[in-house]
Parts: sequence; C-alpha cells; structure tokens
Amino acid sequence: MQLTSVVTPFTDDNLKLLSQIGVTHVTIRYPGPGLEKLQAIKTRVTACGLQIAAIEGYLPIENIKLGNERFDEEIAEMKSLLQNMQQAGIPFVCYNFMAGTDWVRTELKAPERGGAFVTGFDVEQAEQAVSLSETTRDQASAPITAEELWTNLERFLQELLPVAAACGVTLAMHPDDPPLDTFLGKARIMNSVESFERLMELSSSPANGICFCQGTFAEMGVDIPATIERLGSHIRYVHFRDIRGTRERFVETFHDNGPTDMFDAIKAYQKIGFTGPIRPDHVPQLVGEEAGEPGYTMLGRLHAFGYLQGLIEGAQKC
Repeated sequence: MQLTSVVTPFTDDNLKLLSQIGVTHVTIRYPGPGLEKLQAIKTRVTACGLQIAAIEGYLPIENIKLGNERFDEEIAEMKSLLQNMQQAGIPFVCYNFMAGTDWVRTELKAPERGGAFVTGFDVEQAEQAVSLSETTRDQASAPITAEELWTNLERFLQELLPVAAACGVTLAMHPDDPPLDTFLGKARIMNSVESFERLMELSSSPANGICFCQGTFAEMGVDIPATIERLGSHIRYVHFRDIRGTRERFVETFHDNGPTDMFDAIKAYQKIGFTGPIRPDHVPQLVGEEAGEPGYTMLGRLHAFGYLQGLIEGAQKC
C-alpha cells in the first residue's frame, strides 16, 4: 500500500515532514487548467522525495453533475486534465457526484479525546450545514432527482473513461458524505454499497474505480471488512478514517478511537490484494492547530500515519 497524504498547508516544510515519517505519495487539489501548473507542483513534490498519487478536490465537474449548459465545457476541461496527468505521471483522480455540495458538516469543533476538535453532522441541523469545499460552498441550483444524476453520471463516464484508460488514469468515485437519500432538495446516489455495484456495472473499463472512504461507508452502517471484500478489486484508492454514529447523526473520531476494527480493515485490504494509495482522512485538530482547516491539519495526521503504519506491519506478520 502507498502511504499517501494531503498537504495542508502545501509548504515545502510539510512535504519534507511527510517524507521524514515514511509517506511516499501525496494527493493534490486541482490547480486549474494547464500542464505547466501540474509540472510545477510535481517538481516541488519530487524535490522532497515524494510522488503525486492523485488529484482530488476543486475539480471542474459541478456543472457536469447538474447536467446544465456548461456540461460540455467541463467535459473538455476534464479531458485536458487527464491528458496532462498522463504527461505528469499522476495515476488517479478522486471525484464525487454530490450535486450542489461537497462533504458537509453541521459541527466543526465537536470535542474528541483530550479536547481535540473533530467535525460532526446532525441531519436536524441540515439547514445550517457547512460545505467544506471552496468549489461548492456558495453554489445554489434547482433540485435534481436520482434519475437525473444517474443519467448525468453515465454521460460523464461515457465521455471520460475512454480518455482516462488511454492515459493510464483511474477515476475513483468517492461516496456521498453524508450518504443521505437527499440533501437540501437534491438527491444523492452514491450512498450505498449497491450504488457502487451499479457504478461498476455501468462500465467494465479499467479506469472505472472506487475510492473506499471508510468513514463514509461506516456512516452507511455496513460491516467495513466485509464490504472491502465485497467490492474487492474495484477499490483503487482508500480514505482511512472512522466515525461514531449513523448517517443522520455522527462525529469523526481519532483513527484509533472509533468503533470500526481498523486492524481487520487492513487485513481485508491485504486479502483483496490492494496496493494503491491509502491516506488518513479527516484528522482531529490538536492543540495549536485549532484555527486550521477542519479535518486537514498536520499534527493529527502524524498520529494517524504512525497508527496506520503499525496496523500494516502487524497485518503483514499475521
């Protein structure tokens, strides 16, 4: 498995820090059109002994999801991105199909162990939910049905999967977070194991993959190790995290302090032969980082990597 991390803030010191603790890959946010931007980031990353595993976040696909008049424009930009990723040697795009929002929370400073801050969600407070993505935070649009979303997703895959496969890039779908049936008047479709099986049935292309976000699947109430085995080789990228609660009401946890058997999860990844990027996600904000980006501060990530490395080594020796 490739130990992979987001880098926030994206500084040379943080890149070096990740390299020092044994991380080998990073994921970056879409920097905008043009190969030059990707190459410039790659130069910084490789200078610190790391590689870029994936692009996720800030992707130009919000109008694709809605199927509006800008659909073709964004498809063209995504095709260009895939071609640029081939040139830059970046193998994964992690995307989601939540229309009008990205991952949302109603609480950004819920208390965890020792007073650390974590994010939480309560469906009864959905009207005050915060979208934690710059590309969707202020987006407003008409309601959309599940049938419309599936139609737009199929069009998206028909357009992009042939290009992605030719470029050696995998499109890894992230589940809806939280995985509700609807949110603020818009349907959600990537909210169950069955929906991911349907996604895989839409195309047998090797470029059609799954980002298995453990926390979001935990929100669905499924058995995590069993679901890893059920989705098997379709899992191409992993977000390693945990929550306490249900899809309607939950809080994030430290990676070692939630209800999921994380050791059994790692053993399940090994059983299916997973060797792709795996990154700790949505870490708690520790002392001194209370003003940082919720879920993406550095100190909590260092703890998570140490825990993850221990689990992997233990599973290898079983």
